[in-house]
Amino acid sequence: MSAEALRPEPDDGEVLLARARTELADADAATIVRWAAETFGRGLVVTSSFGAHSAVMLHLVSEHAPGTPVVLIDTGHLFLETYRFAHDLAERLDLDLRIFQPRMTAAHQEAIYGRLWEQGEEGVREYLRINKVEPLQRALREIRPAAWLSGVRAEQTDHRAELEIVSAQDGRVKVHPILKWRLSDVEAYLESKDLPHHPLHAQGYRSIGDVHSTLPTLPGQDPREGRILGAKRECGIHLPLTEDENRSLTSSKL
Repeated sequence: MSAEALRPEPDDGEVLLARARTELADADAATIVRWAAETFGRGLVVTSSFGAHSAVMLHLVSEHAPGTPVVLIDTGHLFLETYRFAHDLAERLDLDLRIFQPRMTAAHQEAIYGRLWEQGEEGVREYLRINKVEPLQRALREIRPAAWLSGVRAEQTDHRAELEIVSAQDGRVKVHPILKWRLSDVEAYLESKDLPHHPLHAQGYRSIGDVHSTLPTLPGQDPREGRILGAKRECGIHLPLTEDENRSLTSSKL
């Protein structure tokens, strides 16, 4: 099955989604990425946390959608190893890395608001809004993609288990090439392509975010148990915005 054969009419969003969901239901990850590249061309973007297994999705993009902008949201609280890993991988895979940061520095935020991540669920929501959701929305406004590639997998969270390979989010097409992959598939791909894990993976960090909210986990634990920022185990980036959230971002000039 070729990606070209799956190309829908460019101005019919509903037809695009319906046809893609059917035709890509049993497609492998490479075919899905090629379909996205051929369908959306320069209107494609990929987001990456440069986490434990991020090299998988980034390698797929470098092979089948080269030149696609890769967005990293830098909260100012990432591990030093994450910054180094991102730059090393970007050089190795020849990625077009675009780094977006909050409008207020981490030090400035803590001086004014304190440690938001320690202020219960309301504080966590505000922390995520300022440091992850707003920078991502700004990145999407600047790059103006028609479609967004993401390496989330169904087994990671309850929310992700309900996703489809191709869907719509906030007016854009969202494509999840490795949605159905198990952790064993991820590990096999890394080994077959001689790709690295995040440097902290060897120390038990299997789901890696900010320094203050990431813990190592034991082999028998769910990797997301190492993410202690908020009850949902979701950073907000992959959750659709509500109308109120859209208005809030706009009115606050964030």
